[in-house]
Amino acid sequence: MADAAGAETLAPKAGTMARARVNEALTYVSSELHPAFSPLFNPASDDAAKEAAKKNVQKKFDWLEAKLSDGRAYLTGANFTIADAYAFVVTNWSNFTGIPLDGWPRLKDFVTRVAGRPATQATLKAEGLA
Repeated sequence: MADAAGAETLAPKAGTMARARVNEALTYVSSELHPAFSPLFNPASDDAAKEAAKKNVQKKFDWLEAKLSDGRAYLTGANFTIADAYAFVVTNWSNFTGIPLDGWPRLKDFVTRVAGRPATQATLKAEGLA
């Protein structure tokens, strides 16, 4: 959608280093962070599995924290991209799984920053989450 809309800040041009960075962040969220939350939403998971999953999620948060450690506003730099939208959604699951973001101050600031965007507020409201 971002490509079709010509929204180059959401998805930089294909073949550019900026696009590669967005793809890297998208891949990390989809292959590492998103699946790490699965046991926390699985009713068949026992307490031990959920505790192990929380520790795994916390390790995944370390990568995001490191990405933001140079002071950038978003995962790939100054511009909000589709990778930030996805990372926000998945990271925000911490609110529903008992994983406070206090140990990752940059990630916590990122979530707050993305949550404050008008489009995010509209989406959260439509979903009944705001």
